[in-house]
Amino acid sequence: MNIAVLSRGPELYSTKRLVEAAQQKEHTVRIIDHTKCLILMEQGNPKVYYKDEPLEKLDAIIPRIGASVTFFGNAVVRQFEMLHTFTTTSSIALVRSRDKLRSTQILAKNGLGVPKTAFAKFPRDKDVEGMIKLVGGAPLIIKLLEGTQGLGVVLAETNKAAKSVVEAFSGLEANILIQEFIKEAGGADIRAFVVDGKVVGAMKRQGKEGEFRSNLHRGGQGTVIKLSKAEKEAAINAAKVMGLAIAGVDMLQSARGPLILEVNSSPGLEGIEKATGVDIAGKIISYVEKGAQELKSKKRKASTTKYA
Repeated sequence: MNIAVLSRGPELYSTKRLVEAAQQKEHTVRIIDHTKCLILMEQGNPKVYYKDEPLEKLDAIIPRIGASVTFFGNAVVRQFEMLHTFTTTSSIALVRSRDKLRSTQILAKNGLGVPKTAFAKFPRDKDVEGMIKLVGGAPLIIKLLEGTQGLGVVLAETNKAAKSVVEAFSGLEANILIQEFIKEAGGADIRAFVVDGKVVGAMKRQGKEGEFRSNLHRGGQGTVIKLSKAEKEAAINAAKVMGLAIAGVDMLQSARGPLILEVNSSPGLEGIEKATGVDIAGKIISYVEKGAQELKSKKRKASTTKYA
């Protein structure tokens, strides 16, 4: 198969591992910087160009779209969908996963556990006090909707501090969420890696001393963990309702069961592979093989039906 990894970082661990795994299975694979693609929209003849070359003969793409280029990266993925190229992440699922508010609404609507979360557009003093009360008071978490890898996430330990932070963000006209703080999680969370409806690896991420964020980019440490039945089901269902075949599902262990923090559509491979020893990249390529073949079969069947 001809596979493209859409990535701006050929030197990144995840990109290199996907290329390596594809080559081990004797596929042709290339890295394409999606920000340097040109998309052409023409009646009945959509195209994607890269370095003046049309990219029409790809069997599959593996999007690794950074949060800062979601809009354009998603447009490129959508164009490949128009070309009937198999993609491990659909354009609609990518958009859903990047919107923290929409993601939380989808998860809650489908009966999945989430921390109590409040949202308001540039709240006034009275609104701020009400939001703080709704999530159970301080300590609480304040998140920028556009934040990634633990950036734009603040722990407010008192109601006064929470009000000050909210007012500061509101003054910048930034969209924020106010979320309850799960004390019993102890500064740790779980990352469950889902591929094709199965949890293929899981690790517990513990924040460094004095740090409430457990992200590995923030100095957290990852260790392998065996998920409970409830945690495994929560991870699988979270990926499913978000429409993601490949997802990193971040959860907190709480007194009322697993609570979903985020469903990541471009989860990193380094931490999970090193913590678990599982060949996650290989499992992704196996999913690509299966998905691309199923898409080809559907196209053949549709073509046969059309001209029967």
